[in-house]
Parts: sequence; structure tokens; C-alpha cells
Amino acid sequence: MIKMEQKLIETAAAYDILISAEQAQAFQTYMELLLEWNEKINLTAITEPEQVVEKHFLDSLLLIKAVEIPEGARLIDVGTGAGFPGIPLLLYRPDIRLTLLDSLQKRLNFLKEVCDRLGLSAQLIHARAEEGSRQPKLRDGFDLACARAVAPLPVLCEYCLPFVKKGGAFVAMKGPGASEELAASQKAISFLGAKAESSQQFMLPDGSARSILVCRKIASTSDKYPRHGSKIAKSPL
Repeated sequence: MIKMEQKLIETAAAYDILISAEQAQAFQTYMELLLEWNEKINLTAITEPEQVVEKHFLDSLLLIKAVEIPEGARLIDVGTGAGFPGIPLLLYRPDIRLTLLDSLQKRLNFLKEVCDRLGLSAQLIHARAEEGSRQPKLRDGFDLACARAVAPLPVLCEYCLPFVKKGGAFVAMKGPGASEELAASQKAISFLGAKAESSQQFMLPDGSARSILVCRKIASTSDKYPRHGSKIAKSPL
């Protein structure tokens, strides 16, 4: 396996994100596990080590440039998949109290091995997002919810904002064109007890555009939400 520690340190430094040698070594182990497990279950289409560094690790860490994460914050990564952005954020900020939620147990098995190998403490929850946010221990329980997903923003908001406590934020990690998507989602954001706070654009080293949208929770989300997943998909807010 190609060693990418120095590549990560240098790439992150270009974005004013300082990675220690120890952290870089942990990221290397994470990458090795990701590519090893990816041969057994579908975790990522990105398998070139340099692209893993840029399109998974750096991409995840850009979240810290877009929103302030309080010390000891409770953060839930909704539909975490192979652990992005949650695991990179925890490696960078070990004070975060991280919850990783995913609907596929195989992915959570992978994430358990990652946490065990790297000595990370994270809560792993096997549930669909709309089921998880109905659980009393999770609803209104987080300072931050984040999602790095391709679903339209109104759909993501309905999945994620019920997890966020008043004063917290939902952070959506999107590609290009997200500002227009944010403008078209004002009704959904308002219905769910939040307001659009910011939209920041970044460029990855290969020229790929990234947008990070922050929605601040200003009131409790109505018990009507989230609806069943099929209803959310069929008729977004």
C-alpha cells in the first residue's frame, strides 16, 4: 500500500488544516482498511490512494472550515457510509462525541473495525435516518448533524434537522450549484424549525467544486417530521 501520510499533511496544509504525523498515520490505517474491505463490500468507487486523500479525507475535513464545532460537541453523521465525514472529523478533533448512523449493517461492521483499530470512541447506530430521529435518545440531541449525500437538500433537511437541538446546526456537504439548491429549499428549512445560515464554496486540488451549506436550528421540529422515507422522496417539502 502506498504511504500517503506526507501527501495528506501537505494537501491539508494548503487549506490551513494542520495534520500531525500521528494523525496522518491514523488516516493511512483508515485508508488501508477502507481499500481492504472495499474488495468484500461496496464502500467507495474511489480506490486510488491519492484520490482517497483528496476526495474523502480532505473533502470531509473541509467541514471544519465552514462551521464552528464547539468543544465536546455531539455530532451525528447521517447515512455515514464508509465513515465520511465523521471518522476524519473525529481523527482531527478527538474531543467530538461522534455518532455514526447507517442503514446497512455491513458498513457499520467496517466502521467498528476502523474504530477498534484506531482506538476511536463512536456510537454506531443501525437505522434509517427517518427511524433514528424518532428515537427519544437521538431526537433534538445533537449540536451538529451532517450528511455527505447526493439527495436533494429538502430531503436531507427532513432527514437530518430532527436530530439537531435548538441552537445547533445541520451541515450539508454538496457539489456545485448548491447555492441555488439552498434558495429553493427555504420553505423546507423553515417548516423544520431552521434558517439558512451560510453557503461556502471550496475547490479540491483536482478542480472539483464543493459547497458546504449550514442550516441553523432556531425552533423544535414538528412531530410531523420526518415522514416515512417513501413520502419524503415522493413529495419533498
